[in-house]
Amino acid sequence: MYRTSRTWRSDGFTLIELMITIVVASILLAIAVPSYQSQIRKSRRTEARTAVLDLATRQERYFSTANSYTNSAANLGYPGWGAANPIGSGYYYLNVTVTAADPTQTPPVPAGYTVTATATGTQVNDTSCASFTVDQTGKQSSLDSGGADSTSTCWN
Repeated sequence: MYRTSRTWRSDGFTLIELMITIVVASILLAIAVPSYQSQIRKSRRTEARTAVLDLATRQERYFSTANSYTNSAANLGYPGWGAANPIGSGYYYLNVTVTAADPTQTPPVPAGYTVTATATGTQVNDTSCASFTVDQTGKQSSLDSGGADSTSTCWN
């Protein structure tokens, strides 16, 4: 009587094990990638907030010596603003609007400015905080992509 023994060899993964691994990895990626992209967009907001506050500070410094605000980036020692000059890593554009004083109004309207950083490139996907604004009074505001006020979310 001969006895034959069969030994089972385990050289790799079965197709089922491989498919389960792929499904689990896909689920993890489906959760992790959007969360990661959201955090990246939030971190880029800091660049916009910093830029508008820096430009507002430069406007006030210029006002203290010239007794007026300026539309010129060169006068402020700033690299520029507008569509031709994105700030920082290129995710926002700055725009400055200067309003002249009008002493004929009652009450008189003082000179002022508004500095706005608007999202561009891939940052436009940040629909919660599409723009950041600071004016001559120091008022900080923000709008979402639909034009609704999102200041409480974006400046905190």
